[in-house]
Amino acid sequence: MKAGFFPRRFRRVTGVLALTACGFVIFAPLAQAAAVKGVVSDGSKQPIASAVVYLIPAADVEKLAKSPVDRKRNSANDEPMEDSLATNRDKYPKGRTDRKGNFSIPKVADGKYFIYVEPSDKEHLPGGDLANKSMTAAELGKKPLKIIVSGKTPDNANFVGSSQCLTCHGDYASIKKTKHKLGITVVGKPSKLQDHSRFPNYNAGLDKLMAGITFYFYGFDKGRGFDKYLISEKMPADPATVSFTATFFKDADGKLKFRTKNAKDSADPERTYPVEMTYGGGVHKQRYLFRVGDQIFPFLQYNTEGKDEYRDRTRKPWRDYHADWLFNEATKKLTNPPTAKSFELECASCHYTGYSLSVTVGGRFVANAVDDPNGEADINGDGTPNELNIGCETCHGPGSEHVKSPMAKKSATIVSPGKLASERATVVCNQCHSRPQGYLKNDQPVNKENRMLTPGTSRNDYLHSHTTREDAAQNDFWGDGFHSRAHHQQGTDFIRSKHYLNGNRILSCYSCHDVHGKADVKHQLKMEVRDAKNSLCASCHKDVSVKPHTQQKVGFEHATQIYCVDCHMPRTMLSGAGIGKGLARKDGQNYWMNDITSHLFTVPRKGNKAVKGVDPGRAMPIPYTNACGSCHDVDSLK
Repeated sequence: MKAGFFPRRFRRVTGVLALTACGFVIFAPLAQAAAVKGVVSDGSKQPIASAVVYLIPAADVEKLAKSPVDRKRNSANDEPMEDSLATNRDKYPKGRTDRKGNFSIPKVADGKYFIYVEPSDKEHLPGGDLANKSMTAAELGKKPLKIIVSGKTPDNANFVGSSQCLTCHGDYASIKKTKHKLGITVVGKPSKLQDHSRFPNYNAGLDKLMAGITFYFYGFDKGRGFDKYLISEKMPADPATVSFTATFFKDADGKLKFRTKNAKDSADPERTYPVEMTYGGGVHKQRYLFRVGDQIFPFLQYNTEGKDEYRDRTRKPWRDYHADWLFNEATKKLTNPPTAKSFELECASCHYTGYSLSVTVGGRFVANAVDDPNGEADINGDGTPNELNIGCETCHGPGSEHVKSPMAKKSATIVSPGKLASERATVVCNQCHSRPQGYLKNDQPVNKENRMLTPGTSRNDYLHSHTTREDAAQNDFWGDGFHSRAHHQQGTDFIRSKHYLNGNRILSCYSCHDVHGKADVKHQLKMEVRDAKNSLCASCHKDVSVKPHTQQKVGFEHATQIYCVDCHMPRTMLSGAGIGKGLARKDGQNYWMNDITSHLFTVPRKGNKAVKGVDPGRAMPIPYTNACGSCHDVDSLK
C-alpha cells in the first residue's frame, strides 16, 4: 500500500500517520475526548431540572493552594469550588439538566476534575455528593454519574428541637452521648437528650464542690486575662493578699450554692448564688454557671488533668475564671457580675440550638433556645424546657417545614452537609471552632438579628453577614504567627491545611469526625488514630508506612510505635491543664504538652517553639518536646 493511499472505507476515521522503521505507514487514532453523562436528584429521588453541572479542573484548585489562605471576606482562595468558578466560570466544561435531571457534557479533555452542581431553583444548594473528590475524565465518562444535592431550609422554617427529629431518625440517638449534647447540664438533672455513659468522670469537679469546699482568691494581677487571681483551697502564706473567699455547699434544698465573703472588709455583707448548670467536663475542663436574676454567669474552672504540684498556675486542678466579676479591687467590696458579661450574651450562641437574643424593657439581653420537651431547662418561662446544647438543627437547619412536608419533598426542606462542597459544610463547624467576632462585638458570630448562620450558607456570605472580625486575633497564635495557641481554633487551622485545599480530595470536618457519635471512639472520630495501623489516617494515605516515612524525613527509622498524629497534629492549643507534667530541661524549666491538637497537619520545627524571651514553660509545644521528647533528649534534637 502506498503512503497516503487509503481505501474509501477508512477515509472518515480521524487519526495521525506514522512511519515505522520498516517504512510502513500505520494509522494511530487520536485520543477521543470523553463524554460525561449523568443525572442530578435530591435525597428524595426528585430530579433537579435546569441545574448547571460544572467540571472544575483540579489543576485550578491546586493553583489556589499555592497561596496562603487569607481567611477574610472576599478572599480568592478560601472556597475551593466557588472561588474557582468566580474566576473561570465561562471557561469550564458544563452541561445543563433537563426536566428529568439528565445532563451531558459531550467533550471533556483529558485531566482531573471536581464535579460541581449549581441548581437554579430555590429549594436546593450547590455542590453535590461528588463535589469533594476529583476524578479523571476517563473515570467521569466510564458510566453515567448519579449526583445527589442537598435541600435548603425554607425561609419560613422554624426550629422544632432534636426530640422531634429523633422520632423519625432514631438511629441517630447516639448524638445524646456526644460532647456536643453534654456541654451544658443542669446540676444533678441531666436531660433526656443527654447520656453521660461514655464519660464516667464527667462530674469529678462538680462532685468536689457538692462535698463542700472553700477557695481563697488572692494575688490579684490586673494584667492577666480571665484568671486575675491565684486560687487555693488553703489560706495563703500571706493572708493579707486574699481579697475574698468563695465557699461551695449543698444547701438544705439540695441545690448547689456558693457564698462569697469579703476578706478585706468583714462588714461587707456576704452574697449567696445558686449554681444551676455545669459547662463542659467531658474532656479537659469544667466550669460552673450561677444565676443572678434572669441571667447566668460562668465561674471557676476545674482542670481534669491539673495537679497541685505543677508550678504553672494555669495547670493546677482549680483555676480562677472571672472572679474579678465578684470583687471590686478599687472599692474592696463584693459585687455582682456585670450584666453585659452574661453567658447568654457572651457564649450561648455556640451552644443553644435555635439561639436568639432579645432586649427586655429594662435594657437587659435575654437569650432563648428552641422549646424541646426533653431539653435541659426552661429558660424562657413558658413551661417547656429549652434545648441548651448543639442539636440536629444546628447542622441541618430549622426543621419545621421538613416535618410537615410530604415524603417527596422531605430532602428539599432540610440541609444535608454530606451533599455539600466542603467549603459550605465546613463553615457550619468553623463558625464556633474559630475565633470571629459578630455584631455584638464579642466572640459570638451572630448577625445583626443576633442569629447564627443557617447551614448551607457560603463561607463568604457568612463572613459578610455574621462577622465584624473574621477570625482570631494575632495574640491567639504563637510567635510564628501561624500555629494556633487558643482553643476552639481547629477550623482556623483546617482551612489553611492541604486537606482543605488540594487537587485530589477536599476534606470536611466530618471526613474524620463522626458527628452523630455512632462510633464509640474518642473525640468523636470515625476510627482510631492511635492504633497499630494508624487506621484513620491510613484510610486515605494507604501508601504511607511510618518506618520508611520517618527514615526519609528525619533520618531515623522508628522501631518504637509512633503515630501519624504525634508529629502532624501536635497539641499546640490549651483548653485545660494540658497533658502530662512537662518535660524537664537542663535549666530546670519544662516544656509542656497542651491538650488541643493542631489541625494544620504540618510538622512545626523546633525553631517555632517560642517567641524570643519567652521561657520554656510557656513555649509552643511541638513534636520535638512531647511525642519525640518522651524518648529523645529534647535539647539534642535539631
